[in-house]
Amino acid sequence: MTETLSQNPAALLRWYVDAGVDETIGESPVDRLAKRAPSPPAATAAAAAVAPATAPSASLTRPAVAAPAPAAFAPSGTEAITSAVHLAQAATTVEELRAAVESYDGCGLKKFASRTVFADGNPRAPVMFVGEAPGADEDRQGLPFVGVSGKLLDRMLGSVGLARDTNAYITNIVFWRPPGNRAPTDEEIATCLPFVRRHIELVDPQVLVLVGGMSAKTLLGTATGITRLRGHWHQYESPGMSRPVPCMALFHPAYLLRSPDQKRFAWRDLISIKQKLATIPPV
Repeated sequence: MTETLSQNPAALLRWYVDAGVDETIGESPVDRLAKRAPSPPAATAAAAAVAPATAPSASLTRPAVAAPAPAAFAPSGTEAITSAVHLAQAATTVEELRAAVESYDGCGLKKFASRTVFADGNPRAPVMFVGEAPGADEDRQGLPFVGVSGKLLDRMLGSVGLARDTNAYITNIVFWRPPGNRAPTDEEIATCLPFVRRHIELVDPQVLVLVGGMSAKTLLGTATGITRLRGHWHQYESPGMSRPVPCMALFHPAYLLRSPDQKRFAWRDLISIKQKLATIPPV
């Protein structure tokens, strides 16, 4: 049977198909990206002369794949970050910065979000809170911390005499909701970071509170987790600020809802924030 198949290529191909073979490979790798020299006319003619009269089975023939259409222009990561830096530095007020963020198209999250979530509260407040990313409720309302975790944050602030409509100001590390509430990527954070840093400079708070591990690690420039960062005072510095700002990392309310036993540590941190504010003379 082996001799019969070897003498009949068409029968051999059919035998391969019946055996379940759906791909043919050679004994050595082929670099399909390398340019090949054209075959000499004699070799081409000889190959055509010995080619089998019967075409290979359709199941062994791979269809040609059309080249993908050119993608619409989108700025690269470097271009998007450079644009963000220029727009952020040009803003001289919080409202100008809000307009710059709303006009910015360099962060890929924006095309999936319903609204830009910029900030809430009093921009002249002594304490500024920077969270992580908007969720579904924030995306619908265009305000940070308005869902279940936001209500918990409001109760936490109220327990130490703070409220977003009087003496607290709240924003996030990114301004648009990631699809499916996933964590924002490093690139998405990087494209928003120039606006966040400029935001802190313009508000110029007496105390900065970083809500959640992502916010704390990003703005403090560390890989240390929130469990080790919280409970200690840090210094936040920026070229556009005349002085370092006392900075505290705080467990995110969403984490506290999942781990209520950690609320006692958050309470200690809130008391520390209240005490720190009491020692700082009004500007």
